[in-house]
Amino acid sequence: MPETWDYTLYIPNDLRAVTVCRRTLRMVLTLHGMIRLADTAELLATELISNAVRHTKGPAALRVRRTAQGLVWIGAWDTDPGPPQPPQPLDQISELAEGGRGLALIRACADYWGWQPSGRFGDRGKYVWCELEAV
Repeated sequence: MPETWDYTLYIPNDLRAVTVCRRTLRMVLTLHGMIRLADTAELLATELISNAVRHTKGPAALRVRRTAQGLVWIGAWDTDPGPPQPPQPLDQISELAEGGRGLALIRACADYWGWQPSGRFGDRGKYVWCELEAV
């Protein structure tokens, strides 16, 4: 059975916190011997946390965990309970578009992704997550 672990990093609504999340995630994966996932995981976490910070006014949180099934689960909580906009396929997004690539990248790079309403972190909001196979 794979080792399981779970980390949560609470952040303010500040775009600089995206870098803190990305670097923290890389350190967690490196310390757990999963450096081969770091580049993809960083991209996914950056998109999730960037969306949380840009599209809400409250705090956010990054959660990363390894499940007993051997998956690395990356999620971002924010204070907006509304669903994220459905992602478009990457090939349908204009190169000149200033946004809209975040969830499309997550859909393209993660094994699974989804969202759910959440009150887990003390405030009403939503949780957007994705999974990577780590085995």
